[in-house]
Amino acid sequence: MDEKITIIEGPTPTFETIPDLWVHGLAEGTTQANMVVTHLRTFNGPDLIERCYRAWKNQKGINLEYKTHEGFQAEVPIVAARNLNTEDGDMLMLWLRFSNDQVEIEIGYSDDTESDEDDDEDDDWDDDLSF
Repeated sequence: MDEKITIIEGPTPTFETIPDLWVHGLAEGTTQANMVVTHLRTFNGPDLIERCYRAWKNQKGINLEYKTHEGFQAEVPIVAARNLNTEDGDMLMLWLRFSNDQVEIEIGYSDDTESDEDDDEDDDWDDDLSF
């Protein structure tokens, strides 16, 4: 059974897509995974990093467990972890692997600015990533 890091309180974490291709080398599998990163505040960052390293050293997986926006429990594999010491305390960076059925991407177009018809530089693209 895989180890877990559980978010006990707070909002659903935000997940950011990673445009760099190197990060896909972290995820092993037969299909290309959707790699994301999340930043979480914690009181015990070094201990959580140690849990990740111990699980990986013992050839086990470790998952992030969190509540979705709908209130359901969800788990996603952690493939890399880093702790940052900030002025506000420890910040845990987790790189996660989502399967294709866990990701919904919405791309839309909005034109909130009044601009000339010839000026396309002020147009905004909105990318929304949901997990």
